[in-house]
Amino acid sequence: MKIAVCIKRVPDTEARVKIAANGAAIDESGVKFILNPYDEFAVEEALRLKEKMGGGEVVVVTVGGDVSQETIRTALAMGADRGVLLKVDAMPLDPVPVARALADELRGGGFDLILCGKQAVDDSSHAVGLMVAELLELPAVGAVAKLEIADGKGVAEREIEGGVEVVEFTLPAVVTADKGLNEPRYPALKGIMAAKKKPLDTKPITLAAPGLEFAALAYPPERQAGRIVGEGAEAVPALIEALRTEAKVL
Repeated sequence: MKIAVCIKRVPDTEARVKIAANGAAIDESGVKFILNPYDEFAVEEALRLKEKMGGGEVVVVTVGGDVSQETIRTALAMGADRGVLLKVDAMPLDPVPVARALADELRGGGFDLILCGKQAVDDSSHAVGLMVAELLELPAVGAVAKLEIADGKGVAEREIEGGVEVVEFTLPAVVTADKGLNEPRYPALKGIMAAKKKPLDTKPITLAAPGLEFAALAYPPERQAGRIVGEGAEAVPALIEALRTEAKVL
């Protein structure tokens, strides 16, 4: 079974992010970058499927600069077989050019399954994986929490409000991974050392012109200081009035 996994380099969710001097990007100095957590679920699922099938190939693909090689190496250390970096000078906000670049790389690759994280934690667009499916004209299931693959078919479960949705589909297909699909493995020392010798192809590309771009970034407004309107039952009318006229939530 041949599986492709689309991954992305993102800032660590625990990193303190600052706005750059130009006001339209983040200041990356001192920020730790990691493999997108939702993409970790996708990589882990690909590895489990390969192990279950008794063989195959797991290929990780990303769009980014040279620094994204480190992200690919993380996936290779987990157990992926090879990586492909579609090298660009800058990553756009618009998910469409990224999806087109990934689809162009994957098209004709003979992949039985393409896995992605349901979203990247930096822009949360939820779009790239499903766009790739549309561009490749493949069935797609998003935000999957359970996946079974057998005999050229798949059964996926998606958590929806008030229940679970079960989707059946045929391969090849695109699936985006949600939290809970699995528990990603930590790369062992052996895997980290092996990752240094695994193939990693770098292909310079030119992305299509984006239709979206950052106009400006801004920090959330500071919270106003709280105040005590009174004590006990006698304070209720004053609280209601403040919520109605000042906070305007009633």
